[in-house]
Amino acid sequence: MINFRLLTSTAAGMALLAGSLLASSCSGKTDNGETSTSTSGIATIVCDASFENILSQEIDVFEYIYPEASIMPYYTDQNAAIDSLLDFKTKNIVVTRMLTPKEEAYLKDNRKQVRQKLIAVDAIALIVNPSNSVQVLSKPEIAEILTGKISRWDQVVPGNNHLDSIEVVFDHQGSSTVQYMRDSLLNGAAFSPNVYAQKDPSAVFEAVANNKNAIGIIGVSWISRDMNTRELTREQFAERMKQSADTTVSEQEFNTQVKVIKVRGNNEVTAYQPYQAYIHSGEYPLYRQIYMISTAPGGTLGHGFYSFVTGFQGQKIMMTTGVLPAIMRPTMVQVN
Repeated sequence: MINFRLLTSTAAGMALLAGSLLASSCSGKTDNGETSTSTSGIATIVCDASFENILSQEIDVFEYIYPEASIMPYYTDQNAAIDSLLDFKTKNIVVTRMLTPKEEAYLKDNRKQVRQKLIAVDAIALIVNPSNSVQVLSKPEIAEILTGKISRWDQVVPGNNHLDSIEVVFDHQGSSTVQYMRDSLLNGAAFSPNVYAQKDPSAVFEAVANNKNAIGIIGVSWISRDMNTRELTREQFAERMKQSADTTVSEQEFNTQVKVIKVRGNNEVTAYQPYQAYIHSGEYPLYRQIYMISTAPGGTLGHGFYSFVTGFQGQKIMMTTGVLPAIMRPTMVQVN
């Protein structure tokens, strides 16, 4: 049984979210009464909270390029995002899987045109406090940490005696990151009592930075930055994304307040950090796909934003976040 703490999805909160989405998605007009277009009006999108860093940058640039457009994001767990699409409360979602044939058929039976496209590949990063001497973990070791078979840091690195019991920190209870680690590593086994949930991905980073015994499990976009864009303001970043035709990746840098662990696959000798080139090659073993799914009709703002994210400019923005864009490939990687 997972000992999840600081849960944020109360029944009242989800009801408020549902009401807000329904009110927003029912509106097809702007405040001045004009019908929305692919570049103007109001549209909602519900996103797995693991990808808030990514979607917020997409929205910033889109609204900068199209000032009459307003994209209203809601960040929640993946199941709630899919439910909001199936309940017709929003027309755009960002999640880690495509719709099942049954879900797609249901939407089509209700006269919804379904578009779903891979937009990126995300790496699951493992982060520890800089005072922790561990450098590498294998997939079997990670599984044993999650189940409690390995419960102390000196079981991982002998002599790590200044540390105590391992505390595993996820972003939140309904997180797709939790589901990914359970499905890909545990084979049905239960999580250890020393597995906790925080309120959001940024809280995972804070917990690890302040707790020498913690190991955080988080999407790579929360710790990775493009060195060419990290000091830019929102307006400067948007202008660069609007004008630049460059599709290559500059050197990546991980946040230095935490240590990013190298991960070794099953029966592998070499371990890798979650740089884009290693995600692309498949050498970094913890990764998942990110999809954008839309039922927005053509000519509406929802469809315009879907086309933007899945197109050249949206993919160029993805490249700056540390995830691997679906239609662009990295050419550089910084190796420590």
